[in-house]
Amino acid sequence: MPESAVPLPAPKLGEPYLLTPGPLTTAYSTKETMLKDWGSWDAEFRTMTKSVCRQLVALAGDTSGEFICVPMQGSGSFSVEAMLGTLVPKDGKALVLANGAYGLRAAETMRYLGRAYTLIDKGDYMPPRGDEVAAALDADPAITHVVAVHCETSSGILNPVAEISEAVYKRNRKLLIDSMSAFGALPLDVNKIRYEAMVSSANKCIEGVPGFGFVIARRSVLEAAKGNSHSLSLDVHAQWAYMEKTGQWRYTPPTHVVAAFQEALRIHAEEGGVAGRGARYTKNRDVLVKGMRDLGFETLLKDRWLSPIIVTFFCPADPNFDFSTFYDLMKAKGFIIYPGKLTVVDSFRIGCIGRLDEHVMRNVIQAAKDALADMGVTSAAPPEAAIAERAKLAA
Repeated sequence: MPESAVPLPAPKLGEPYLLTPGPLTTAYSTKETMLKDWGSWDAEFRTMTKSVCRQLVALAGDTSGEFICVPMQGSGSFSVEAMLGTLVPKDGKALVLANGAYGLRAAETMRYLGRAYTLIDKGDYMPPRGDEVAAALDADPAITHVVAVHCETSSGILNPVAEISEAVYKRNRKLLIDSMSAFGALPLDVNKIRYEAMVSSANKCIEGVPGFGFVIARRSVLEAAKGNSHSLSLDVHAQWAYMEKTGQWRYTPPTHVVAAFQEALRIHAEEGGVAGRGARYTKNRDVLVKGMRDLGFETLLKDRWLSPIIVTFFCPADPNFDFSTFYDLMKAKGFIIYPGKLTVVDSFRIGCIGRLDEHVMRNVIQAAKDALADMGVTSAAPPEAAIAERAKLAA
């Protein structure tokens, strides 16, 4: 991919870049849209909600009307719980695929819901594979649904949802996808990857601000889910039915957030949709990974599983390295990074998503180089134990 000729505008008002998996750096025009107040019952806002839902279904590739979009107030985890609680029947059983914190959170959600589930936990380093899913489904006929995370941002692994889907539907089960940190930048076309529903959030790859998530589901599946939900406010069927009848959200909607999201969708389309957004994020990742490796840092994952969403790096073994100090130094240089979320080794994460480009990533690398010098770190190489642990678990 050729280098961008013109850098994206820097954040205004002295804001640092958010190199996180969301919330993330947004366009100034997206922020500016929130300066207007909206009435939740007003026809103009109802039209906005309808337009947003229509555009999201189009991003999923549906042109037949088979799928519908239901926005849900709250953070992404609210929408994940809403999807699971509405679409997994009370007498159903889910196979949850985990290789990090968010798959494990889905399993914990099922436990809270009191719904039957079983778990494949791959740890921090490797994705669940289709043959493993097939074996689990063959061994347990009671499983009705499989829950998969598209991109596991605790490590940065891009999971192979296409082969997982193939294994699921060959055995006449149903797939639910948490595409929180991937939808809008990585393809999840309903015509190419079969699933019953997926969930994502406003403040991820479409580059809106936090405040709502959304469930894109087959109309027939949602129609059949009436009465399944454990919750009044997290009932996706009830939210959809009310919106169909009135055009309004059931409870107070995040009006400013929806307006900002409408602007973010406009920018997303202008950039070239999923393909254009994904290309920029991929370039961000490639520049970041090469530059950090040149400094001596080691990525948690091998290239095959690196997503263009977020990259996890091992913390250096050098005794002068301290993550809190490194974080503060990076922030002082205009970059907010993310602590690691691994269970075995110390790490940190740098996001590739948001309103930033390869020029920003080169500045990130320089800031990291300067921070190491400021701390007196002479080598960014990780502990030998971290590499050994990765080799053992990835074998």
